[in-house]
Amino acid sequence: MNKVELVGRLTRDPEVRYTQGENASAIARFSVAVNRRFKNNEGNYDADFINCVAFSKSAEFIEKYFKKGMAIGISGRIQTGNYTNKDGVKVYTTDVVVEEAEFVESKNSGGASAPSNAPANNNAPSADGFMNIPDGIDEELPFN
Repeated sequence: MNKVELVGRLTRDPEVRYTQGENASAIARFSVAVNRRFKNNEGNYDADFINCVAFSKSAEFIEKYFKKGMAIGISGRIQTGNYTNKDGVKVYTTDVVVEEAEFVESKNSGGASAPSNAPANNNAPSADGFMNIPDGIDEELPFN
């Protein structure tokens, strides 16, 4: 079985591209910072930075609702690959292929960057360390 579940924060805005052809499909690439479970010798949590890729509707959902710094919950699978770069060196890759993505923080618990069509919120995390879903996008959410 190949199953991955992660909760972390986007380290940058998702980079979305579309395939060519009449049935163009979205491909979103992003990285998620996931805190490790235990503190290091300095009393801080180390984080792992995990490369992720989402396709089609999942990619469009992530592009529309998630920005740098926002918390995200994802489930999917590990996929490895390799390619030869322009210098002739073989490069190995490991990505999480996202099958599901979801919000893991309430929109009232802090303030993530708001989409350009919504009012901006305070960008400070709340006491629990999570940022909120921006105000003013209720009508855009795919659930109520």
